[in-house]
Amino acid sequence: MITDDQLYNLAVFLGMSAMVLIVVYHFLEVNATEESPETVKVGVQAQAAAGKASR
Repeated sequence: MITDDQLYNLAVFLGMSAMVLIVVYHFLEVNATEESPETVKVGVQAQAAAGKASR
């Protein structure tokens, strides 16, 4: 069986791991650039239209 000390150490480890993952997730989310598929599609269409206009 698992002892109380082992259970305590496991709980502390999992809690610290969860907090680290939460901080990393928020860091990545705040610093991410947002490019929706609609924005990319509109940008490609605008470039194609500009290319046709310049010819």
